[in-house]
Amino acid sequence: MGKVVLVTGVARQLGGRFVRRIQREPDVDRVIGVDAVPPEHRLGGADFIRADIRHPTIGRVLAEHSVDTVVHMDVNGTPLGKRGSRATVKETNVIGTMQLLGACQKTPSVKRLVIKSSTTVYGSAPRDPAVFTESTPPKSLPSGGFAKDVVEAEGYVRGFARRRPDVAVCVLRFANVLGPCADSPLAEYFSLPVLPTVLGFDPRLQFVHEDDAIEVLRIAAGEPVRGTLNSGTFNVAGDGVLLLSQAARRLGRPTLPFFLPTVTWVGSALRSVGALDFSPEQIRLLTHGRVVDTAQLRDTLGFHPRYSTPAAFADFARSRGPGLLPPESLARTVDRIAALMPAGSGQN
Repeated sequence: MGKVVLVTGVARQLGGRFVRRIQREPDVDRVIGVDAVPPEHRLGGADFIRADIRHPTIGRVLAEHSVDTVVHMDVNGTPLGKRGSRATVKETNVIGTMQLLGACQKTPSVKRLVIKSSTTVYGSAPRDPAVFTESTPPKSLPSGGFAKDVVEAEGYVRGFARRRPDVAVCVLRFANVLGPCADSPLAEYFSLPVLPTVLGFDPRLQFVHEDDAIEVLRIAAGEPVRGTLNSGTFNVAGDGVLLLSQAARRLGRPTLPFFLPTVTWVGSALRSVGALDFSPEQIRLLTHGRVVDTAQLRDTLGFHPRYSTPAAFADFARSRGPGLLPPESLARTVDRIAALMPAGSGQN
């Protein structure tokens, strides 16, 4: 008999895509998708069960269907579409994760657990190291928002791993996921006609293509191949980095620099009218940036992302159409300005 895989958060695009992908695995017999709201996209041959992971009913679902693999993707920074609120999202992230882990602990059939986490656990601060490894502690723990949710959720996961050492646990810390179907706050930010930035800062950013995100989740949910280990904590990001200014040029979108207090005010105004979830943690990322090391992703998990950070961003940019400033014209203008500069003028 093949594996029975339960996936949470299937009403979101990434969860739905993963459900459709995991069904094609030869050792998977059945896939069960769980969410508090019905998905608007198809789930293929998977069974959908409408259940809120914040409630104890999730335990009955695990037991009744003899689930052996759980992929927890219902850890998110924003409500699904226009439904719900930040409070509901926080409860799902924290209380929902706690309830799910409690149910997994009581279900003997569960043998593998995969958690979709985020590199936001490292925060974004001016004294941060140039590159975070999986064991690097943040200089300052996130004080609120999605980042704090993820820190708390990972704490519950570590407790679960101690109580159920027989379960293989894999925590995937994703950088910002981008691609044609991306629906994250950062994707919304890059879709603005003009990008508000923090005056005097040009942060380094990393991205994961949504195709790579699906593939690494598939690897984590299966049996490890020889020479690899898919238990532990792994940073997931494409090779390389992009500066925010480079990203803006490649999109063809002008930037509008503000002093930090003004950007914070603009972010609050955009959130209040529902135009954009421009959270304080997003502002910190767009101020100080964040870069993670992915050596363990390659050497231990055995996964090599197909898309680099610039390639993932390029695919996202193509899906968004040209901006106010066509990238080719902008590049030619920058080159002309550089050619007119006196030799050595860029040196101190």
